Amino acid sequence: MLDGLRGFAKSWPGKIMGAFLLVGVAGFGINNVITDLGSNTVAHVGDQEITSREFLRAYQSQANRLAQQLGRVPTGAEAEAMGLPSFVILNLAQGEALTGLANKMGLGVSDDKLGQMLRQDPSFQGTLGNFDPAVFNQVLQASGWTESEYFQTRGDEAKREQLVSTLFPAKTLPDVAATLINDYAGTQRTIDYVTLNEANIETPAAPTEEELAAYLTEHQSEFRTVETRKVQMIDLSIASLAATKTIADDAVAAEYERIKASLTTPEKRTIEQAVLTADQATAFEAGLAAGKDFATLTTEAGVTPTSLGTLTKAQVMDTALANAAFGLQQGGVTVIDGVAGKRAIHVSAIEAERQPTLEEARADIVNTLATAEARTEVNDVLDQVEELRAAFRPLSEIAERFKLPLYEADVTSGGNQLDVLTNVSPEDRTKVSQAIFKATAGQLTPSIPITGNAHVFFDLVEVQAARDQTLDEVRDAVTTALTTERINNALLAKSEEIVAQLRGGATLADVATGLNLFPQISPPFSRFGSDDGSIDNVVAQAAFNGGPDYKGSVVSSSGDFMIFEVVDNTTPTEPLETAAADNLQTEAQNGVYGDFVAALRDDAGLKINQQALQQLITLNFGQ
Repeated sequence: MLDGLRGFAKSWPGKIMGAFLLVGVAGFGINNVITDLGSNTVAHVGDQEITSREFLRAYQSQANRLAQQLGRVPTGAEAEAMGLPSFVILNLAQGEALTGLANKMGLGVSDDKLGQMLRQDPSFQGTLGNFDPAVFNQVLQASGWTESEYFQTRGDEAKREQLVSTLFPAKTLPDVAATLINDYAGTQRTIDYVTLNEANIETPAAPTEEELAAYLTEHQSEFRTVETRKVQMIDLSIASLAATKTIADDAVAAEYERIKASLTTPEKRTIEQAVLTADQATAFEAGLAAGKDFATLTTEAGVTPTSLGTLTKAQVMDTALANAAFGLQQGGVTVIDGVAGKRAIHVSAIEAERQPTLEEARADIVNTLATAEARTEVNDVLDQVEELRAAFRPLSEIAERFKLPLYEADVTSGGNQLDVLTNVSPEDRTKVSQAIFKATAGQLTPSIPITGNAHVFFDLVEVQAARDQTLDEVRDAVTTALTTERINNALLAKSEEIVAQLRGGATLADVATGLNLFPQISPPFSRFGSDDGSIDNVVAQAAFNGGPDYKGSVVSSSGDFMIFEVVDNTTPTEPLETAAADNLQTEAQNGVYGDFVAALRDDAGLKINQQALQQLITLNFGQ
């Protein structure tokens, strides 16, 4: 059949039909993939191409970096949600835009320079530190590069480097800018301040019914219920099914006899070690013979012992040390050979080998046996539950039949109420909550598969829609909110009144005396607050809103109404620290460079073949 098709394709009728097919397919937009950008091109920047191979290499590199952070390789959908394809395309586009400009300016790289770059690349050096052609070929092959691609890429990089080093010298931040930044960040102020409270204002009148009703109308959005869904649920998991099992005493006893040897806790010893010189070892042994304890001996020898921890003999990797330590009595000391001399070994505590009794091990054995039974039955029970659900049997009946607990909860969209499902993880509770809020009352709801071959079934019993609350329901809350608002407004008005007095010539001390308050002095602070936290960033920003003798008021982040006056203003006398200045220089240079390259890319024009790009990602990295 294939031979026949090949023969037909070579004939004139076949060629004519092929031409018609090509024109017909092109009419449906295939030209955007093939004729516009080329089958091997995912984007154009001016006259520069970004090929599929370039994109895949850059994409794989960024995906590997994400994998190191996530602990796994992101799927295609996850990478797209994080903007990885766009990030890679834009980065490549910026490089190609620079290459295009370098080409227009006639920049180039000699073969000698490329050879030098190749020889200096540590990736291609052998064991002697010299360029190794075999290593070069191996690295290129492992990375999916051809020699021509490598030299083309390195040549483009060299041209970009020439362009960037010429246009963007190392220093782009003016000295005056560094000075201004130093003054901004380093200037410190000190304030005198008082904090107003309710005793400093007249108590607002109690709100009337009409005022409460008006306040509720104005702030109705703050007094609404949220949608709540009443559900009944069962959790079918190995753990929940195991909890329904009854294990006979003779089965528990038989299992205990079978595994009791493995339940034995081996002997453990708390071991200390001190490294000794020859003279210290001689003195140590003499002290041991005289009956001195380990602490006295180490003090006299001037050595600090190292604790090795509480270990079993198998956990001590040094055989000589293990034999010595486990041959001592509690509190015993011995001297043995070390790597560069002698070492003293001390056993400060001994935990004897112990085997639990049947009663001590009963709970764990029962759980193990019940879990084993549940694991063999869970899929069969799942099938039975699904059949009963298909027959529209209520969950209460199903729970009773399989002795599973029936949970009830009034669930809101956050799903916090699902903590009643003790066998369900917080991550799976979110999944269950989403399913509950997608369900329709009166319809059969499917099971929700969760971690560990488990399922949650639920019946939607009632939907309580979100609604505005009435005054009778929230009277106390509205009264509190309105009263608090009036108190705050009165405190703000009082603050403005006091600030006006201060700016009119009154002293803070005199004003404070009239209010039965005592002025406090702050520690020095910057625009970002004080080191001890007594002046937060909100108060600090307010204190810097005026000149060196500024007077003002502010509500702190903790809700305190403060009136202040600046009493000291200290500017930095030392220049900006070298590290900070270097960081600022780098940031300034990166900012100018980034704006330049982005503008260059936009001027050149970026065209992306979205269809080819998506197909490329899907084929190589999956959905």
